[in-house]
Amino acid sequence: MWNGALIVIVLLSLLYCCWDARKPKRFPPGPYWLPFIGSGLVMLKLVRSLHYFHLMWSKLCHQYGPIVGVRFGQDRIIVVSGREAIRAMYAKDQFDGRPDGYFFRMRSFGQRLGVALTDGPHWEVQRKFAVRTMKQLGMGRNDFVRVIEREVQELVENFHRRAVKGEAFPMSGSMDVALLNVLWVLLAGQRFELENERLGWLADTVHRTFHVIDVSGGTLNRFPWLRYVCPESSGYGPMLRLLKPLWGFLKETIETIRKNPHCPSRRDSLISAFLVEMSRSERHESFTESQLVSLCLDLFQASVETMSSVLGFAFLYMLHHPDVMRKVQQELDTVIGPDRLPTANDRPLLPYTEAVILEVERIATVVPGGLVHRAMEEVELCGYRIPKDAIVMPLLYSLQMDADYWIDPDVFRPERFLSVQGDRVMQHDLFIPFGAGRRRCLGESLAKPAVFLFFSAIMHRFEIECEGKELPSLNAVDGITLSPVPYTLRLAERVCR
Repeated sequence: MWNGALIVIVLLSLLYCCWDARKPKRFPPGPYWLPFIGSGLVMLKLVRSLHYFHLMWSKLCHQYGPIVGVRFGQDRIIVVSGREAIRAMYAKDQFDGRPDGYFFRMRSFGQRLGVALTDGPHWEVQRKFAVRTMKQLGMGRNDFVRVIEREVQELVENFHRRAVKGEAFPMSGSMDVALLNVLWVLLAGQRFELENERLGWLADTVHRTFHVIDVSGGTLNRFPWLRYVCPESSGYGPMLRLLKPLWGFLKETIETIRKNPHCPSRRDSLISAFLVEMSRSERHESFTESQLVSLCLDLFQASVETMSSVLGFAFLYMLHHPDVMRKVQQELDTVIGPDRLPTANDRPLLPYTEAVILEVERIATVVPGGLVHRAMEEVELCGYRIPKDAIVMPLLYSLQMDADYWIDPDVFRPERFLSVQGDRVMQHDLFIPFGAGRRRCLGESLAKPAVFLFFSAIMHRFEIECEGKELPSLNAVDGITLSPVPYTLRLAERVCR
């Protein structure tokens, strides 16, 4: 009897394995699936050999076509590459969702909160509130540009004092508090001194949250039980240790603003405006304390990480291309002169400087996999059937490094963003570093002027040099975003020519 039962169990197990390894009808092509783990072994092998997740996705796209379907655990992951496929994906409202799962809920108290990684009616309410409030506070207008210019002035003066002393310092880390202040004026209505050690540590914590797990949620999202078996290697332990101080800082800030006697009626920051909404008798149910912390965390993380990484890469490429650096400085000297720093009004008059920033954003591709989407219902894409709840990743790296379009994508050449006469910036439809569609990056109108003003001011006031004889590597640190490998610079005051 036991032998018969064992045979039945074995047969049922084999049948389940065969069923589990089947691909859905008209599912996009991709590597083979194994029971339970799907394409996991193929993906891990490729990542180990190529060292970067976006190169792994790119290799699969070269092998199987512009739309690739894989399975990792029980998740269906659709990688979309190339102009036509990505354009078709962004055009469909069915892909406006965000993935669900343990990792995506972990950062927001086990719920789907915030605006970056959620969807649905509550997301609609919260995104409208965030966009409306930040516009009311001046984002995208001249008043807020003045806030950025003030932070630039403070940072330049700080760098001047350190340059006089002959200090060498990490470039990206030295800008973090100034970049955080740009956002913090909107979120909390206040700024911090650039030497604030706690804020420097918190900014570094933000950076590290982007390099624990990849953009699709990693192994932890597929096999959440691994947090009990191997909490460190699964990413659970490191991520939790990074999130706790960020949660604590944001809760402390919210409580401080709440205790202000004018809090019940003032709307001079996003946090105070949110607290006013919470106090209303007819408030929407999505206005909760946990939502406020998660909303601030979304904005706090995305702004500091992306702006810091782009600027870090920008100065790194200047070290590797001193001829480009000289052209930038020559343009700044001609337009700005020796007596002031660049302002937002100068931006149209500095096309070469703007083109250099765009070329850095293209070649560095700080967010190579974009922000992941979710198919909110079964939908067809370029002849393939995409199942409901599939994770969909627009591989922006495939656009920004497309050899057919850019000709020499591995070459750093700012002129590709300039008109033939070199007097104006040219736009390219394959260049969408902030994504597209309804889920386009919320902080785009903040990041663009901030990156321009910080970069142009430092280029105008300082000569930048390596600390050592060897140029720092152009390689990136992998994760949800790409950031430059830490490097150290020396600055020297420039004489305007």
